Amino acid sequence: MDWEIMGFLALFGFLGAFIDAAVGGGGLITIPALMWTGLPPVTVLGTNKVAASMGSVCSFLTFVRAGKMDTSLMKKLCPLSLIGSFAGVLLVQHISSEFLRPLIIIMLVLVFFYTVLKKDWGKDSKPQKITGKKMIICLVMAFTLGFYDGFFGPGTGSFILFSFIMIGFDFIFATGNAKAMNFASNIAAAILFTYFGSVDFTYAVPMGVFMIIGAIAGSKVAISKGVSYIRPLFIIVTAILIGKQILTMLE
Repeated sequence: MDWEIMGFLALFGFLGAFIDAAVGGGGLITIPALMWTGLPPVTVLGTNKVAASMGSVCSFLTFVRAGKMDTSLMKKLCPLSLIGSFAGVLLVQHISSEFLRPLIIIMLVLVFFYTVLKKDWGKDSKPQKITGKKMIICLVMAFTLGFYDGFFGPGTGSFILFSFIMIGFDFIFATGNAKAMNFASNIAAAILFTYFGSVDFTYAVPMGVFMIIGAIAGSKVAISKGVSYIRPLFIIVTAILIGKQILTMLE
């Protein structure tokens, strides 16, 4: 790998991880960057997952250290997210995920407009003990979105963050919880892509190093700036995700 490609991947790896640390959607930046190198599409996805895992573990730890995560709840949900992602990656080896795209566009549009119209939504946390029916909803959500991340992927961060705000967390804690679940699903997918030989480590490792730096920086900015930073960025990234999925369908 020459210095030009390394610099290109370093820049876009940092930017992708910086945004992903706050609201998800980093793949919008890192996947096109890896496609530019000429790698096969499947290898691009696997390489991106390995690099993203390196960044997501750092954003996860940053939110844990800041106390902006429900760690007791995450201990229950992350294993299900990991198992779901394993199942999704295994299934996508045999069945095309493209049939999900129209449904995902509709769901992202609903998430976008709900967030825009509910201006104070996610501003304040409503601390409550997650038990009974809500715990069942959380467990189903963890497995389902973990599966979705392994099977298809686009918008996973948005859906997880949205789900936690619906439960009653504010944007900061919802983001911290989402980082934990994203880390679990990323690790599972990275392991299986590696097993299937769909990872180019000469690209994944250098890019992952700069994603670590971007993830730490992005997490600290998100925690310090709070809702005033995360909410608008969430809306912007969700809108871009919608546009990208529509353009992909029209191609």
